[in-house]
Amino acid sequence: MTVLNIIKENELVSRQQLAQLTGLTPPAITGIIRELLEMGFVMEVGLGTSQGGRKPMKLKFNAKAGYVIGVEITSHETVLVIADLENAPIHSITLDLNMTEPDIGIPQLIEALGQVLYSEENRNKNFLGIGIAFPGLLSAREGIVKRSINLGPNWRQFPLKETLKNEMKLPIFIESNAKSSALAEWWFGGGINFRNLVYVNLGEGISAGVISADRVIQGAQGHAGEIGHSFMMENGPLCNCGNRGCLEAICGIPALLRKANDELAMINPQDPLKIVWEQNGKIGIEDILKSAKSEGSYSWELLQQVGKYVGLAIANVVNMYNPEAIFIGGKLGAVAETFINPIKDMVNNHSFPEVAKSVQIKISDLGVHSGVIGSCALALRELLHYDSTVLEDYQLMLKENPRK
Repeated sequence: MTVLNIIKENELVSRQQLAQLTGLTPPAITGIIRELLEMGFVMEVGLGTSQGGRKPMKLKFNAKAGYVIGVEITSHETVLVIADLENAPIHSITLDLNMTEPDIGIPQLIEALGQVLYSEENRNKNFLGIGIAFPGLLSAREGIVKRSINLGPNWRQFPLKETLKNEMKLPIFIESNAKSSALAEWWFGGGINFRNLVYVNLGEGISAGVISADRVIQGAQGHAGEIGHSFMMENGPLCNCGNRGCLEAICGIPALLRKANDELAMINPQDPLKIVWEQNGKIGIEDILKSAKSEGSYSWELLQQVGKYVGLAIANVVNMYNPEAIFIGGKLGAVAETFINPIKDMVNNHSFPEVAKSVQIKISDLGVHSGVIGSCALALRELLHYDSTVLEDYQLMLKENPRK
């Protein structure tokens, strides 16, 4: 894995250079490269410059030697992406799956994954693993969903990894949506130059992925980053977690829709959101996001309040973790420029001045599907950067259960 990653991170490299970089003997390097060539992960691409002897053969990482599937799950929309070993997406599918009931949603997901894996265009691709970005409290290494507040009460102690692995015959890697998005931001987005960052996911739920000193912070049980359940309001609205006044119960998308639908009858008839409400009899989050661009509108004012509450939660995160950068993403991140100033004001007013001055607050440029990008990155990290036994398990799995 060390040799493969050095080749991956360098445009071209020779066996002699690999021996110098790793400290391994030339015969050891020769044996490793022979295996990597046989597996297809490395290609020989020509001769380098001679230093007095034979010209060295240059080696290059073959990003098309394998593929991963990334999956991001939300309550009513699931996104699947196929990516190569450099996380270049080659195919994307958005599915209207109701994942509130695991006994219904998971079989549908398995069927969709099977259609992708065994389609004519993908039949000959070497799939190495599947990454899952999931909205809930996870035991990520075991792949067990302990609870999913936003998907519903039936997601308790559900063995997601084992269920998918048994059906798909591939290694399965599972992480929370926010941690997956943080990984995507760190590897492929605006966070590539930072060692300490926080990704704040603003969607149906609210959560954060924290990277500190190049490590994704998990916490004792893997639940670190649940800022959506920070206490914000005495006797506030009831949260799905059972408490009152949580950030998510005030600023999550379902909370915003409830508030808007309760108040629209009393607002200015000329307000753009009121007009949509009167025409359609209801409004959705897309209507709020669209009309929020009109300064002074009901939606704009609503998101100013979101900015204040989210900013207060971020101020606490800044004080605790002292990150270099905060990235705002998720579905509400699409209009984050509308409420970024209240966030910055709250951070400046409620964080240590020295810490507040040093942190950059940015809008993620990965769009609404940062989670599925991160799920691909999760699979690639596990396959190529951490535990080499994953590939050994995969090869054994293929021998025992070959995919036709």
